[in-house]
Amino acid sequence: MSNWISMELGQIASIFNGSTPSTNKEDYWNGDIIWITPKDLSDQNQKYILRGERTITQKALSNTKLLPEGTVLLSSRAPIGLLSIASIKLVTNQGFKNIVVNADILHNEFLYYYLKLKKNELNNLGSGTTFKELSKSTLEKYKIKFPDLSTQKSIAKVLSDLDSKIELNNRINRELEAMAKTLYDYWFVQFDFPVASSTSATENRTLSGVETTVAERSRSYKSSGGKMVFNAELKREIPEGWEVKKLAEIATTGSGGTPLSTKKEYYENGNIPWINSGEVNMPFIVSTKNFITQKGLENSSAKMFKRGIILMAMYGATAGKVSFMDIEACTNQAICAINPKEAFHRIYIKLVLEDLYKYLINLSSGSARDNLSQDKIRELKFVIPSESLIQKFDKMVNSSMKKILINLKQNQQLSELRDWLLPMLMNGQVVSTSSTSSDTSTTKLPMPELVEGMAAEPNVEYKKG
Repeated sequence: MSNWISMELGQIASIFNGSTPSTNKEDYWNGDIIWITPKDLSDQNQKYILRGERTITQKALSNTKLLPEGTVLLSSRAPIGLLSIASIKLVTNQGFKNIVVNADILHNEFLYYYLKLKKNELNNLGSGTTFKELSKSTLEKYKIKFPDLSTQKSIAKVLSDLDSKIELNNRINRELEAMAKTLYDYWFVQFDFPVASSTSATENRTLSGVETTVAERSRSYKSSGGKMVFNAELKREIPEGWEVKKLAEIATTGSGGTPLSTKKEYYENGNIPWINSGEVNMPFIVSTKNFITQKGLENSSAKMFKRGIILMAMYGATAGKVSFMDIEACTNQAICAINPKEAFHRIYIKLVLEDLYKYLINLSSGSARDNLSQDKIRELKFVIPSESLIQKFDKMVNSSMKKILINLKQNQQLSELRDWLLPMLMNGQVVSTSSTSSDTSTTKLPMPELVEGMAAEPNVEYKKG
């Protein structure tokens, strides 16, 4: 790191405030220019941002600046430190400080990762009484250390390759989930499941063939005139022979608890995974940030649940969300643990609960916290198809669920590797063997090969020591 230099950010980049066009002028809104707010960054992990919830028109540009592609977007009001890079020309609101680097000196991706590492430091630089904000002048005076441009690009590429692989896995998972839900919708909502006597391509189709032709679908149950009967409990028609059961009839449920936070011995050096409702936001939970001790488990309502059960958040920001749990863990009281009595019901139950999401968070009275309880969940009514049909569905989508799980576990490893490398790369302790840096105080590692190995083999482990 001896050949790294330190400069104020304002010397090597231009910093621009964002703004909000007048909401009273209709001709300022719903145009073709992307307008970004911190909310657009808070729920996504993509390095590059392409769209936001709202757009503005050319007329609105009189009050704000159109930022060039490659601008580093930094949220400067609480929460301070959310980051992204503009993948197209766009504008932001006043919750950002937008950094356009001098590309001859500073690489924008290097700056992105550098500021990511310094999030806590940037947050501490914020000031204000009404709300905490990082000012433009403070950010301009903020000193950063960086190597030559070639080394910056080499460092950024290592981290970017990891993020790209993580995003690719996420995209594949979204597609696999969408296909599973489409098949679920065809079979169990539209009732276009394959009839028992069919020998058509529909009978043998794989998940990748969910988008069947009209001709194929016409040989399905409802489309081909399958008998429908009115169900008084649901107040709608369902296929003849199907049943309606409460969740309590096809699964057992339970909930957890929270050890007293004032008891250090309940948490310190704990090794028992403890899941809170905020973590119920992925198809599978493969890890947790929180752990409790055996003493904490024994002296609270927390209880252990086996790997493979379904978790539903009962209140909080994720109320109504469901996840499979791929670890043995305990939960807090804001989660309902659902354990199907039949293994082949697992995926079906999860998809039904996801289909009920809007209903669950829009119950007639009070908030989701008041309404989503274990008792309410146990009373939910499920349409139960024939055992053979659910088993067939489970078999068809199970391989996709396994692939989603593999990708999530790989992403966990890739994220850990990235977070392990980030401070060492940004402090100059480590550089890639592809770097042209002649600094003898750094350690060179075969980063591209390391990244490729992790990406190719989900079970590859790296050593931190």
